[in-house]
Parts: sequence; C-alpha cells; structure tokens
Amino acid sequence: MQIESYIDHTILKPSTTISEVEQLCNDAIKYQFAAVCVPPFYVKAAKQILLNTPVKVATVIGFPFGYSSTKSKVQEVEDALADGADEIDMVHNLAALKNGDWDFLSKEVAKILVPIRLNDKALKVIIESGILTDTEIIRSCELYAKHHVDFVKTSTGYAEKGASLEAVQLMRAHLPESIMIKASGGIRTYEDAAKYVAAGASRIGASASVQIAKEQRKNM
Repeated sequence: MQIESYIDHTILKPSTTISEVEQLCNDAIKYQFAAVCVPPFYVKAAKQILLNTPVKVATVIGFPFGYSSTKSKVQEVEDALADGADEIDMVHNLAALKNGDWDFLSKEVAKILVPIRLNDKALKVIIESGILTDTEIIRSCELYAKHHVDFVKTSTGYAEKGASLEAVQLMRAHLPESIMIKASGGIRTYEDAAKYVAAGASRIGASASVQIAKEQRKNM
C-alpha cells in the first residue's frame, strides 16, 4: 500500500498564507498525494500551481460548523467550482441533525449536488462523527447513500473529537461499496493512517502528510 495515494494534504487554519499553500502544493507534487485541501480563498492559486499534475484540489464548504444556510452553501460551492475545485468537502447542518430534521438534510444535499454533478466533480459530506451517536452516524450514512454522494467524511478537525476507527468501521458497514469514506481529524502517524485504510477509509485527511509519508518510507 502506498499511503501517499490515500492522502488529502490539508491546511485549513484561518491564518493560512499563500506561501504555506505553495509549500503544500509542492509537497503534494513531490509525494504524489491524492489531493490538497485548502481554504476557499486559495482554490484558484492551488489550481494554478497544480496544473498538469494528477493532484486534485479540494476545498471546504460551510466550514467548520455546518450551520450556514443552504443558499449560502450552494453559492460557496459554485464559487469554488468556478475557481477550479475538483472536490468539495461540505459540512452538513449539525443543528438540523441534532433536532432530527432529516428532511432538511436531504434537501440540503440535493441542492448542493446540482452544481457538483453538472461540473462532474466530487462531494464529500462531513458528518462530524465524533459528536454523533452511533444511531446518528448510521442514519447519516443511509441518507447520503440515497443521494449517491462520493464520500462520507468523519470530521472537520474542529469538534471536540475527531476521527475514530470505530466510526469508520460503522460507516463502512452502513454504506454501499460505491460510496467512499474519508477519515480525518487527528491522524498524524503512518501507523494510524494505515489502520484507517484497513478499517475501510479510501482517503485520509491530514496536515502531517509529509511525516506520514516519510514514516512509511522508513518502514519499507
């Protein structure tokens, strides 16, 4: 297993600078990571740096709390796609979920998928598994499976708890094979990353990507 091909090399802190984004993209090219994940403000710059490379550009929508309006999320998606984003990591509305408003979540994702599918791009729905019950995780998987999203993603990294192997295993058990899982939130070592892949993750979101790649190379 080449762990690099599973990694979304990520920087999402609010103080991110263009020099950090340039370094992120250059690292992604060097190590052949699957994608970079950058703040929306930097999508256009990242896309330019990564032109003519296989590295995809991902960005976040409704980040990190998910409770912005559906209309504003759709606009964020359209702007990100116009700037060159290949993959959209969208935080679903946790307030709606915690109030049991699954109809709202269904309508939200349906609207967000329209511009994504029109542009033949990918959607990852961040469910924030660390602050959900098992029942809520399962219900989220069932809902997003019906909408045929591309990925269900564990975490933003900004909640009280990030990814867990148990959550990924539970998600894998309740998603069709056609829907992938992205594990993110606190994954900092090659050993941990490999465990998440073994548990069913197809993508790993990490800011410690270079260290993870170096650790694998030492062990080869």
